[in-house]
Parts: sequence; C-alpha cells; structure tokens
Amino acid sequence: MDRLERIHLIDQLLSSNRAVSTARLREELVVSLSTLKRDLDYMKDRLNAPIVWDRDADGYRFDRTPAAGRRYELPGLWFNDSEMHALLTMQQLLEDVQPGLLGPHLQPLRSKLEAIMASMDDLPEEIGKRIRILAARRRHMPIEHFQTIASATIKRRQVQIVHFNRAKDERTTRVISPQQLVYYRDNWYLDCWCHLREAIRTFSVDAIESADLLNTPAQEVSLDTMREMLSAGYGIFAGQPTEVAKIRVGPVRARWIKPTTWHAAQKSSVDGAGNYLLEIPYSDDRELLSEILGLLPDVEVIEPASLRERLRAVLSQSSGMFTN
Repeated sequence: MDRLERIHLIDQLLSSNRAVSTARLREELVVSLSTLKRDLDYMKDRLNAPIVWDRDADGYRFDRTPAAGRRYELPGLWFNDSEMHALLTMQQLLEDVQPGLLGPHLQPLRSKLEAIMASMDDLPEEIGKRIRILAARRRHMPIEHFQTIASATIKRRQVQIVHFNRAKDERTTRVISPQQLVYYRDNWYLDCWCHLREAIRTFSVDAIESADLLNTPAQEVSLDTMREMLSAGYGIFAGQPTEVAKIRVGPVRARWIKPTTWHAAQKSSVDGAGNYLLEIPYSDDRELLSEILGLLPDVEVIEPASLRERLRAVLSQSSGMFTN
C-alpha cells in the first residue's frame, strides 16, 4: 500500500471513529510506528489535516473545530503515480510553450499535485530540469489579448480587434466571431468569422494589437464547415485546395522526411532510386514554398508548373542579393 492509499485509509478510520489507537492504525495500515508518524505528520503539515492526540481516548482523532485559514482537503486517490507525472509534465510543457499563458489558472492544481508528489521518490522539480522545449519560432504574444480571445471563443461572444497586417503594413479594426483557437508550429492562430469581410478568416494572435470583448453573441459557423475549409489545403494558409504539389526528395533527406506528416490528405511513395515522392494539396503556396526552400538542394518540384516558376523566381531573387 503506497502513501496515498494509507492517507485515505487514515482519513476513513478517523472520520468513522471517535478516536483510533496507534496499535489499530498500525494494524490496518501494516506499517511501522515511524512510518505511521511520518504519514500523520505529512497529513497535518502538508494537507492541513486537523489530527490531534486525545489523551483521554488514548488515540488519534479529528479536531472538529476548524482552524482559521487552514482548510483540510484530501488529495484525489484517482491519480496514480503515472497520471500525476503526466499532469505535471503537461503543466511544464504548457509553461515552456507559452510562458505565463495558463500559469495563474494551473497553479492551484499544480500546488495540489506537488503536495501529493512530495510523498513519492520523484520530486516535481525534476520534471522542470529534465524536460526541455526549444520553441525556435515562437512569437511574443500579449497574454491579456489571448485571454480575452480565449474567453470569447469559449463563451461564444464577439470581439472587436485591431489587426496588424504584416504583408501590407496596415492596421484594420474589425469585429470577429471567434470559432476556434489553433496552436500551430509554436504559435497561436484564431479561426473566426470576420464581419468586415463576411467570410472565414484566420489571424495570428500575436498580430492582434487590441481585443475588446463585446456583449453580442458570436455568429456560429459549423465546426465541420470550419475544419473542411481550413484543413483541406496546406498549413495555416488553408482553404479549398486548387492545386496538388508533386515533390521529389532525395534518398538521404528522405530518411528525415518520411516520418513527417505534411498534410492529412497527402500521398507518398518511394521510387526505385530511393527518392521520396510526395503529393500535397494546397490553396496558397506561401508556406509550402517555405518548406520546399528548407529542403534545398535535395528537393525537386515536379509540378505544377506555377509552383516551379515561383521557386525559380525566389531562388533567382535570392542569388541576386549575393551578386556584386
């Protein structure tokens, strides 16, 4: 029986009896006297259990007069060791992915989990030391804007935002109905109904410079419709695909590429020479082109011709920057 089980059994015994002797506690728990005392001290010091020694009854009991500011709360037995490790690991991952984003909301849960894990061999501090998340492309995002948008998404409310369009170097004020938040490649994106454009739009949350929650209910768009429109093409510039890119990756680089899922509807194969052949539907070539450039010189765009020309133009422009 581990400590959590013993704690629950002690709680059960003290709750159902006026007082419980040391001998009975040891018999029920099957522990030594020193282990019993450690468990009782842990319950009193870490869980605020109002356990007192009753000299007259010659046993331990609960003090039914609660101490001011001290709340006794029994840890949940439904968390086993692996589940608690997983929960603390998840918390660490979230903090590394976006520092401070959910910290205030997770701290009460983390405190309880750490109190429980203090009885185990692995300290929660070790998780922070042993897990590293290197988010190389993460952008800075105002936490208050994310919280407003997340709240509106869950509560189904409209939001007025000021959005900065990096490509056009311009700002627009618009009212949106948030539909879903998406975490994609170390950054957060918001899929929404834009009332200015009267269409579905996706905004990078870090490009939203202000966000004001409105009392107006959000216009609903079927999530099935959202997923159909936004997951059909490639990457964050998704939409109904208009082209299919056919790409050939050399045998050496293919060893890294083959385990990667570029798109849910991709088709792949390996030819006789060991080249990796990939077919990807897309509607906007910006992100796809960036991926292809990252595979140079071990990649060839077979078709469509328009994508080959775009790649050739980018390479030509880039080479011109290094020509004196």
